[in-house]
Amino acid sequence: MGSPLASWPWASLGSYKYLLYGPLVAKAAHAWRETGSPPLDSWCLHLLLLLALRSLTFQLWFSYGNMLFFTRRRRVVKDGVDFRQIDAEWDWDNLVILQTLIAAMVANSPAFPGVPELRAWDPRGWALALLLHVTVSEPAFYWAHRALHRVPLLSQYHAKHHSSPVTQPFTAGFGTPLEALILTAAMVAPLAGAFTAGAGSVSLVYAHVLLFDYLRCMGYSNVEVISHRAFAAVPALRYLIYTPTYLSLHHREKDCNFCLFMPLFDALGGTINSRSWELQKEVDQGMNDRVPDFVFLAHVVDVVSSMHVPFGFRSCSSLPFSTHLVLLPLWPLAFAFMVLQWFCSKTFTVSFYFLHGRLHQTWSVPRYGFQYFIPSAKKGINRQIELAILRADKMGVKVISLAALNKNEALNGGGTLFVSKHPNLRVRVVHGNTLTAAVILNEIPSNVKEVFLTGATSKLGRAIALYLCRKKIRVLMLTVSTERFLKIQREAPAESQQFLVQVTKYQAAQSCKTWIVGKWLSPREQRWAPAGTHFHQFVVPPIIGFRRDCTYGKLAAMRLPKDVEGLGCCEYTMERGVVHACHAGGVVHCLEGWEHHEVGAIDVDRIDVVWKAALKHGLTPA
Repeated sequence: MGSPLASWPWASLGSYKYLLYGPLVAKAAHAWRETGSPPLDSWCLHLLLLLALRSLTFQLWFSYGNMLFFTRRRRVVKDGVDFRQIDAEWDWDNLVILQTLIAAMVANSPAFPGVPELRAWDPRGWALALLLHVTVSEPAFYWAHRALHRVPLLSQYHAKHHSSPVTQPFTAGFGTPLEALILTAAMVAPLAGAFTAGAGSVSLVYAHVLLFDYLRCMGYSNVEVISHRAFAAVPALRYLIYTPTYLSLHHREKDCNFCLFMPLFDALGGTINSRSWELQKEVDQGMNDRVPDFVFLAHVVDVVSSMHVPFGFRSCSSLPFSTHLVLLPLWPLAFAFMVLQWFCSKTFTVSFYFLHGRLHQTWSVPRYGFQYFIPSAKKGINRQIELAILRADKMGVKVISLAALNKNEALNGGGTLFVSKHPNLRVRVVHGNTLTAAVILNEIPSNVKEVFLTGATSKLGRAIALYLCRKKIRVLMLTVSTERFLKIQREAPAESQQFLVQVTKYQAAQSCKTWIVGKWLSPREQRWAPAGTHFHQFVVPPIIGFRRDCTYGKLAAMRLPKDVEGLGCCEYTMERGVVHACHAGGVVHCLEGWEHHEVGAIDVDRIDVVWKAALKHGLTPA
């Protein structure tokens, strides 16, 4: 049996724990139905409103802290938040549930005044609450916090909270019931004093609770938000308000900086970390910044998928993308954000991770998938990609890899446009398609003697066809352009050209059970495949599996090595730790230190070289 108050009583309920709000919701709904209007005189409604506002406070601070395009240079701890920490903190809102249930019991007790009996505003209550916070809550929390760091309380109750290496606003709510009760007592004491003195008000409840959450989230945000100049101008201020740097030192070194919000009590208790202010100054000035070795230049697919970004909902971005119903009401907000991106034309950094000690980042072009197919948008899109490449070059990035549509042949020739325009680039521009081709080719069973290839004259189709014909595998190349077919056929060795066969209709593949799809297939086109066919594919978006008697491969992808650090988001529909092959191709290019640009046509001779290099660095087929 575990220690008392070390685990949550509703832990086994999973998502059903939210049913605990049922009585509160039912009572507010009943009062609303009885009166025909929102029951503003009911504490149940106010507690539900507070619940929504508190959750929004945590979410907004989380979003801000992870908007790396705003906060990258002022991050305290440079590491990313990995899946282990995300899963451990999944139920961070247990704190909010507990406090809401306690508040509901107190508010429904006969001794507690009803809403109609209270003033909307009472300055005496605000002053008294502030006084009690400074004289009661702060010192009580300080000593309770220090007690939690002593044996055996640390191992039984507090070590789990310190297991989160990178603080996030949600980390502020992550802990055991005992920790939650201590924090609740610190929050409630000023309110209890004000109400006991007859100076309580509705506005005091809202302001005190939300300000308490705001300061907690600020401290855990991992982004320095207070200028060091403020502390230089008013030295006493550093003892009245803590900073994210101040709190991060406590999480990393544990036996210092125990205060709730006011370092004054650490000063009185002799537990201030001597490096707190100097480190805060360094972080605020951006001296803690680090230039990435590798950048993957991604793009958003559509408005719904744009809500999958790491600064959105962590519960969504940390899982493979799917359309959640809860996101649909937020579609107008995502659409407005899309318009803002177009208007500002900014390239946003959206995620990062460390691999073999090197920093890898993902940037995003402010363009959505459908825009790439608008002829008039071509110039603007290329301009944004070019600006991103030049920015990476100026920063000292070693390799920048282009995502699917950012290297479209019709858009910029697979990246050749930028390399030709800027011949003195230090950053290596990589389309990563060599590894994409390698992944697809290594999926094909060794006993296959014939394949059917659509998108046959595309960059990837050409490379796949030339590689397979060298292996004496017959390739049925679907194309109506004889000129393009002959051009590719002439590139093959003379003894292999006979294995490249032009076909113009899907009927030609009625007996071929290996289809390599580089062009979207409708249900009507898929019906020509014989039963038992496997569809390999490199088409974006991937084809829909209409045939139950056939199997469908996913887009070419590779799993990152197990020693990857700080990876906490999924790349679109990919599983955790899996990235698109073109992304992985750029990673390999960076790790190998290759000095050439990988743009334009795929060098077939390098397919096996890149594949072996990927496996050498611990990347594996997904």
